[in-house]
Amino acid sequence: MEKATVKKMVASMCVAIVFVLLVSGCGGSSSKDSKEKTAKLPSLGKRYTLDKAEPAWKLDTKKETTKLTWYVNADWWNTEFGTDMITKKIKEDLNIDIEFIVGDDTKLNTYFAGGDMPDIVSIFDSNSTVARKANTWAYPLQDLADKYDPYFYDVASKDTLNWYKLSDNKTYGYPDYSNAAADYKSGDIYSRDAFIIRQDVYEAIGKPDMTTPEGFVKAMKLIKEKFPDLIPFGFNDFAKDGSSNGSMDGVIQDMLGVPYTDADGNYYDRNVDKDYLAWIKAFRQVHADGNISDDSFTDDGDKFKEKVSTGKYATMMIGSFVNQGIALQEFATNNPTEKYIAVDGIQSTEGNEATLTQAGISGWMINYISQQCSDPAKAIQIFTYLQSEEGQMLTNFGIEGETYTVASDGKVSYTADALKVQNENPEAWQKEYRIGEFIQFGHDKYKALSDDSYVEAVKQMQEWGTDKLEPQFATENIGPDAGSQEARALSAIQTNWSTTLVSMLRAKSDKEVEQLIAKYKKFEKENSIQAINKVRNEKIAENKKKLGIK
Repeated sequence: MEKATVKKMVASMCVAIVFVLLVSGCGGSSSKDSKEKTAKLPSLGKRYTLDKAEPAWKLDTKKETTKLTWYVNADWWNTEFGTDMITKKIKEDLNIDIEFIVGDDTKLNTYFAGGDMPDIVSIFDSNSTVARKANTWAYPLQDLADKYDPYFYDVASKDTLNWYKLSDNKTYGYPDYSNAAADYKSGDIYSRDAFIIRQDVYEAIGKPDMTTPEGFVKAMKLIKEKFPDLIPFGFNDFAKDGSSNGSMDGVIQDMLGVPYTDADGNYYDRNVDKDYLAWIKAFRQVHADGNISDDSFTDDGDKFKEKVSTGKYATMMIGSFVNQGIALQEFATNNPTEKYIAVDGIQSTEGNEATLTQAGISGWMINYISQQCSDPAKAIQIFTYLQSEEGQMLTNFGIEGETYTVASDGKVSYTADALKVQNENPEAWQKEYRIGEFIQFGHDKYKALSDDSYVEAVKQMQEWGTDKLEPQFATENIGPDAGSQEARALSAIQTNWSTTLVSMLRAKSDKEVEQLIAKYKKFEKENSIQAINKVRNEKIAENKKKLGIK
């Protein structure tokens, strides 16, 4: 939600400057110019006749292959197209050829500065200037759907479209993994965080109560006595730039059911919550007892996964365990009686129930069709295709009969040949099949169709989290706009919080914890926390209005 870093702030400020220059070069009336430009969509002519009951890609009579450029603001994205099973099928069905281009914020800025935009653009920050000013460079999805492909409305989520509407009441970007209220109620999405323990350790120490701070501290001592070679308690890696504090703030707070808003519906500072700080003092004691390794504060993601895969941690507060699935499965496969399991632990001292989160309605990767798109009709067809059941089944499972089958109850299973490749040749699975990786419009509800979507090692953890999920739509993307004074102040506060948190966990006494949190509160006050919270509260109100939340 709010993990802005100094690096991101600088990049966003650069984007903002580029937009100012771009808009001023167009006459200084971005809203008016944008509306005039987006209204002039190319005519379809006799290419095909619209049919609300049929996706346009099935109606399109254009014979020549459409070539489009698609920029993804991530260096890790696989730029191949048409060489693997998934993209070969997309290419064949849509009669397209896509040139993927990857880069970072600097490269994205260059596009806006030069004015030569790719046909499709994917970014990852819905609160960035690029997203907030999308009406100056991207087409409204509603205009594209009305003119070229009304079937888009059948596959797009109404709540998601409403969520991403700008002030002109139109939507320009559409995300992947956008979970609306109905998705949470469906049971098709799973929790991703849990307190886990090695099964052999749990049994050896007598399955003690670890739901209270006192019981937790005592259990860690028992583990150290019986398993001196293990690290009693571990957690996800802290980001070097301070953008993430592993699983030791937000994940713990969710486990404790710390509220996101107060009784009046305003922003609540979870970091200074009494319940949460009681557990911080417990973790401080665990560290003082020698049962948290100092390496945990400096290990990177690879080192963390290595320790998970070898079972080095006896217990973990683990966030996004699906992302650690390979490491968890590796340990479980090699040590079936010692596998990690989720258990009740780290619970509220005030009787609050856990309120675990998942991907919210904002999703992750946000996709736009630029106003310079060479064939906007074909571009919206791609958006429709990838969101449809046909596209989702392809990108998640491959081709029916070749890589998966569907049982009478609707359950999807990989074929024996596909499973063999997945288990024995992961490189071929990635490069030749690419199943589960073409994710621009991915959605968790399709993964729920198959027991093969997740490794065996995380299934018990997912089951443990059943009924603990609770959406927090109202507080999504409530940070101050990039480049604003409030945004810069918040960045400083977040950096200070990261340092404070580590210092509290490593403190010599509970009194030192109290001194550190008092110092943090003072820093917040000195860095415009009231102005920041005013922005947050305004955006909370806007979010509620968008989704009709009271």
